[in-house]
Amino acid sequence: MRGASRDALKRALASFESTLGALPDGAGSGEVSEGLYAVAALLDREPSLRRALTDPASTPDSRKSLVDRLLGGQLSPLPLGVFRDLVADRWSSASDLRQAVEVIAAGAAMNAAEGQGVLDDVEDELFRFARLLEREQPLRAALTDPGLPVDRKLSVLHDLLGGKAQPITVRLVEIAVTRPHVGSLETALEGLSNLAAQRRRRYVAQVRVARPLDADQEQRLGASLARIYGREVALQVDVDPDVLGGIEVRVGDEVIDGTVERRLQDVRRAFTR
Repeated sequence: MRGASRDALKRALASFESTLGALPDGAGSGEVSEGLYAVAALLDREPSLRRALTDPASTPDSRKSLVDRLLGGQLSPLPLGVFRDLVADRWSSASDLRQAVEVIAAGAAMNAAEGQGVLDDVEDELFRFARLLEREQPLRAALTDPGLPVDRKLSVLHDLLGGKAQPITVRLVEIAVTRPHVGSLETALEGLSNLAAQRRRRYVAQVRVARPLDADQEQRLGASLARIYGREVALQVDVDPDVLGGIEVRVGDEVIDGTVERRLQDVRRAFTR
């Protein structure tokens, strides 16, 4: 997003946090999330509406009136109010408004998960599903196939996740699979997982190991990373037999690689010089 849109999104997020985000138990957040995701889908289908709602020649009141006429009978008051505030602000492009709607919808879903006490579960489940897609290419191909009907994709998801993941996780994966997004499906899911971690004011460490860590190992690793980065670090542990041994830790763009695989690569390079 460019300058005006970045500022508008920052104001919108602050407004959400000061109102709905401050309500106990995530009250109303699930409703806002569903409503705004429906709005994002509408904006995807109607580019002329996106342009009308971001037209700098129109006044904020006229744009809000347009929202009231089109959506007043379809959206409940909470998501309607959030969207009215969004269109009243200034956006650099019509696509930025659509992106902002989805950003706040995802944040509202995380607020609902936090209110229900399942935010850690949602974060972990989203991360693990992204890793599953990386390993299971036929599954990834099916879920990203534009020729496969949406109901077939949803059926596959429900077979995989039904009763095994939090309802909020399932809903977010459904949206990621069936709606447009920037980058790969795995990237979209990782972004949602990171959003859950950020809600707890934590960094996310993606950990690759050859075999599962026990509780004591996870605690010691988390404490070590917290000392390095000066804040709590959430661990997302991926068991990958290809690691062979050791551990790889990725925090943002930084990688701490102590795997046998990496050491073998270093040895091979030494012999080929």
